[in-house]
Amino acid sequence: MTPAQAVFGEVEAERRVASAPLSHVSIELGHLYMEDFQAGPDRLREQFRQVAPWAETMRRSWQARVPGGRARVSTCFLIDDYFSRFSTPAELVPAVLEAAAECDLTIDYLARESACAETDGVKLARLVEDRLVTDPPAGTNGSRPPVTETGWLCNGARSPYGGAVQAMESARAWEPPAQNAKRRHSIFVDVELWDSDSRGRTWSCPFLAAVWQLLRLGLIRNDGELPVRPVPGGPPFPSDWEELPAIVQLNPAAAPFSAYSTMSVLSSRFLPVELAVRTILSQVFVDAEVLRQVAGRSAGEGVPLPDELVDRISYVFLGA
Repeated sequence: MTPAQAVFGEVEAERRVASAPLSHVSIELGHLYMEDFQAGPDRLREQFRQVAPWAETMRRSWQARVPGGRARVSTCFLIDDYFSRFSTPAELVPAVLEAAAECDLTIDYLARESACAETDGVKLARLVEDRLVTDPPAGTNGSRPPVTETGWLCNGARSPYGGAVQAMESARAWEPPAQNAKRRHSIFVDVELWDSDSRGRTWSCPFLAAVWQLLRLGLIRNDGELPVRPVPGGPPFPSDWEELPAIVQLNPAAAPFSAYSTMSVLSSRFLPVELAVRTILSQVFVDAEVLRQVAGRSAGEGVPLPDELVDRISYVFLGA
């Protein structure tokens, strides 16, 4: 090719970013951890009995909000197979679906928490870690190691550590931590994203929950592609968790898994976890093209979205 024949183009113009199918709202009907399973089937039924009216309220709210009342609403349920493996999909999933059905609830999608760390060779947690843009407090001098080294993320300035001082120098006086965007008084949050040992890194519950929220909002991409797609499935379920897809579509007629907004109905014990999740998500930089896609589609449907990701997420916390 001669210089006169060379063709130049903008890399950004040639970049392709997949678009995710989107509902209006994704309703999380609950988490299931080992302690819930050990408490017996009545614990699960009671959870769903409390969830049902809130899920119906959210459904009606979106039907009233969407022009024509044709709201797309999907439901999901998350099972912890990351921090502990208990029972089997063949035994557990039918029990969960039966308990939900007794309360007139349909679970459209069932997900494995371990998939928020890695699935099908795609390291989702690492993808989100690479998108962290920490919020430095005023006066930061770069002396503190970055979050990618320490595994700790906060929403302001930590209390300074005095440490050892040289002779003739005064010890640094204690100072309180300070929230960056405080309203008169600080609510300082410091979140552990992972720990590690000889076996490698273990992601924290808040960090995996942040990945879970981003998946539900349809905002994660891997080289422009959707890293996880729901796989249709149903009974019989496999006897090993590794054989169960990351996200199983249990209801063939379900609206899309990801959505413009999310709502989670959870036990109050998850409240501190979700505070940590919101702290993490406030410092995640989402691909600008993905944000433009979602914003354009939602505005075209007459349901403009808040700019801040955390404002697209809502909760109901249930008592004991």
